[in-house]
Amino acid sequence: MSFAQPSLKGRALRLLSGREHSRAELERKLKSFEEEPGALARALDELQAKGFISEQRVIESVLHRRAAKLGSTRIERELQDKGLEPDAISAALATLKATELERAQAVWQKKFGAPPANAQEAARQMRFLATRGFGADVIRRAVKGPASD
Repeated sequence: MSFAQPSLKGRALRLLSGREHSRAELERKLKSFEEEPGALARALDELQAKGFISEQRVIESVLHRRAAKLGSTRIERELQDKGLEPDAISAALATLKATELERAQAVWQKKFGAPPANAQEAARQMRFLATRGFGADVIRRAVKGPASD
């Protein structure tokens, strides 16, 4: 018994059932399955009209999953890669930047737990936080430890 290939809408719903996707992500992932021009846009328009595709939910999902581990710079890059509107990204990051130092300290504490013993260890700890997307000023303050604030 053979089954017909799923429709574009079916493929989009399957992707959306796993996690929130932006419209741009869905277009990128489903473009190769489009058989007639405009079919993908119509399917995504219908899903968006029904509320299955929501940029706000995508932003909230990324912030919920990634904010505890990553800095604003890295989260901003992830949101940009998802093809979201720059205004929506900047509004979401405005609230995130207020907790940047606390989040950096929590990540640092979990990974290292103790102030660096020497300059080489301090550089290693700072590189770790930099790869997580935290800013230079926040990194310096986090590595110094909470006692220096």
